[in-house]
Amino acid sequence: MTFEELSEAGKAARARLEHLGEFLKIARKREEMAAIETKMAAADFWDRKEDAQNTVAALSSCRNLLEPYDRLAREVEDFEVLLELLAEDETLLPEAENAWLDLSRELDEIELLSFLSGKFDRNNVYLTIHAGAGGTESCDWASMLLRMYRRFGERRGWKESIIDMQPGEEAGIKSVTLELDGEFAYGYLRSEKGVHRLVRISPFDSNARRHTSFVSVDIFPVLDDDIDIEIDEKDLRIDTYRSSGAGGQHVNTTDSAVRITHIPTGTVVCCQNERSQHKNRATAMNMLKAKLYQLEEEKRRNEADILRGEKTEMGWGNQIRSYVLQPYQMVKDLRTGEETGNTAAVLDGEIDRFIEAYLKAVSK
Repeated sequence: MTFEELSEAGKAARARLEHLGEFLKIARKREEMAAIETKMAAADFWDRKEDAQNTVAALSSCRNLLEPYDRLAREVEDFEVLLELLAEDETLLPEAENAWLDLSRELDEIELLSFLSGKFDRNNVYLTIHAGAGGTESCDWASMLLRMYRRFGERRGWKESIIDMQPGEEAGIKSVTLELDGEFAYGYLRSEKGVHRLVRISPFDSNARRHTSFVSVDIFPVLDDDIDIEIDEKDLRIDTYRSSGAGGQHVNTTDSAVRITHIPTGTVVCCQNERSQHKNRATAMNMLKAKLYQLEEEKRRNEADILRGEKTEMGWGNQIRSYVLQPYQMVKDLRTGEETGNTAAVLDGEIDRFIEAYLKAVSK
């Protein structure tokens, strides 16, 4: 690259940085973080443990956004200084080119956030996994996907909690609902909604035959309190049952778990992670509201697409990604064409490339 090209690249980098600062509301985040730190300095801060933990999580969320942005801002400034030196000394051109390559890569990574402009993209997320037909093999595949998403969340410092889990009869899980709390959690994971297909030699088959398993993943945002969803009590069937998971003697010997069925739509939500039936019911109602809101939004979107003459995307039952472990190794997203042969890394939570490809595709 020439000096002139690098100079133009520097100007573009500054413009992109400023755009990101506005989109991410960096100034407001700094004010929010300062207010949280002041609150945490109070002598009685830890007297209310639950409130304190929520405050600490909010502080972590601010830091997870501000620290990468501030690091990027410093790199833009360093590059601008390097350009000034380059104007005086042409021997710095190779160093400036390498610096631009690194800066450009950093810009692309953080600019991914600019694709997360949906109404609920900043919200926390409920992630539900259901094993399909196939018995133990599908239940094991469901547990593998659960681990993949938990590892993905761990790398981002997200907080997680299991809302409901139904174990498989021999291994794995039949279904699980996981809540992930973190900045842009729904925005990142909305790309994962659909059917995930696994092809491998089954460890449960004594004849070592190749099996194909299917698992559905559903994604819906945790709604803010200011979102009002009208639900008629007479449309609900509420069942209580004994919790099947860990949680202590009280949880497992009383009917603390709650299942709510919305009869008109057939939507079912469950919660069993709390000791209190009252708390489980409140969590289940929040999940039901989120699901019903999402169903209504999808209905409106599909109707608008039909009026415009556009082909509507099929529902959550679509197969979106294939994970092939035998006879070769490959993970391929069937919507974007993105693929990789590093299946071990993907199953360990490195799904960023698929998420990025999806967000870019739907933002065009």
